[in-house]
Amino acid sequence: MKRDKKAVVVKYDSSKRAPEVIGKGVGHVGYKLIEKGNDNNIPIYKDEKLVEELLKVDVGDNIPEELYEIVAQVLVFINDLDEGYKSEQ
Repeated sequence: MKRDKKAVVVKYDSSKRAPEVIGKGVGHVGYKLIEKGNDNNIPIYKDEKLVEELLKVDVGDNIPEELYEIVAQVLVFINDLDEGYKSEQ
């Protein structure tokens, strides 16, 4: 099961032009990224097609323009989760 895991870590800083890929992995590394995210209560968004496209981006590079819209939707989804979590505290 671990060998099937794929993960990409994306960071968005509003002072930058676009979200940046800050980590990625397949197999054991992908599994560990997901595990680390879960351990730190970081929301995880599952989309097989998106992760395949993001795996093509080098770590440290901005996401390509053709992915802006879908990644923006993911960031809004995660922000909504964060806001809901904060209101429960």
